[in-house]
Amino acid sequence: MEDLYEILEVPRDASQADIKKAYRKLVHQYHPDSHPGDKAAEEKFKKINAAYSVLNDPEKRARYDQFGTTGPNSNPFGGMGGMDLGDLFGDLFSQAFGGGFGGGFGSSRRQSANSPRQGDDIEQVVSVTLLEAAKGVTRDIDVMKWETCQHCNGTGAKPGTKPETCPTCHGQGQVRQSQQSFFGQFVSITTCPECRGTGKIIRDKCDECHGIGQIRKKHKLEVKIPAGVERNRRLRISGAGEAGVNGGPAGDLYLIIDVEVHPDFERDGADLHTTLLLTYPQAVLGAEVKIKTLDGTEETITVPSGTTHGQVLKLKGKGMPRVNSKSIGDLYAHVYIEIPKKLTDKQKELIKALADEMKAPVAENDSGFFGKFKRWFQE
Repeated sequence: MEDLYEILEVPRDASQADIKKAYRKLVHQYHPDSHPGDKAAEEKFKKINAAYSVLNDPEKRARYDQFGTTGPNSNPFGGMGGMDLGDLFGDLFSQAFGGGFGGGFGSSRRQSANSPRQGDDIEQVVSVTLLEAAKGVTRDIDVMKWETCQHCNGTGAKPGTKPETCPTCHGQGQVRQSQQSFFGQFVSITTCPECRGTGKIIRDKCDECHGIGQIRKKHKLEVKIPAGVERNRRLRISGAGEAGVNGGPAGDLYLIIDVEVHPDFERDGADLHTTLLLTYPQAVLGAEVKIKTLDGTEETITVPSGTTHGQVLKLKGKGMPRVNSKSIGDLYAHVYIEIPKKLTDKQKELIKALADEMKAPVAENDSGFFGKFKRWFQE
């Protein structure tokens, strides 16, 4: 019997948040859509979901922590008195391992092959620009989903034929095996190996769906992405996942948002950061300069006199909106002072005069007219 914590790759003292995080990672990694035709990945995917159904429920997890690793030859029932162990463990083990306790310990709970079951959830990445994330956007996306095969009307059998009731499980999808033990009769319930839990045998399979009863098709869906959405945010669209089985409800669609990198703005929550290039006189004397915001409009920002390289100036309310809120972040401008590489002779003389006034020594430059005149005079 595999350990549920090992299946989800978490320690036994993992928090519920850690378990959920590990589950999402593994489901994305082993989802059948990413491994078409890979039976090993499909089985791993089923085990991951079964393990999560137990460890995500605090009550079931507590029961599993106490009794789940106890083998059939040991006695985990000391002090339990006349408690109905079938009721206690039936739900737990039927979800996790496809089996349960019954017979001498009480009746097990199991789901018929024809019982309604909820459809699988779907995860899909949607990429938006930073501006779209700021304003919100309505996007048409393509979602690959299973739908009923029209060729066989979902039976999986070739038209003109029909599925037969499985002779091994008699349509139940599960088989029971009894074994006498020291504590009484031990009954294990497992998925029928003949029909793999469907309760039916298809002799002549449909040419379109190959006996599955469903085919994958692309569905167009219009989704609204709210203003202020952040990268890796998961948006849930109820009922937009895979169709349910035997009349069960549909699963959900989860959109994982990817916000593209912007060349001029960096996001930090609801705030934006950009650079502001200033000339030396603007930084020294102060100025009113124009700065571009995310939507392309220009705003005036006040540069106080004596502004230094690396100083940060704030433009309030020009950042990103917060989801489901009227609050808006700020825009922070990081100052870079531009040092000109080419100067006219007049500009050089002015800067030299300033250096002399401030008693700040500078290197002599002999490449200009005055340098040439000086060298001629010395010669």
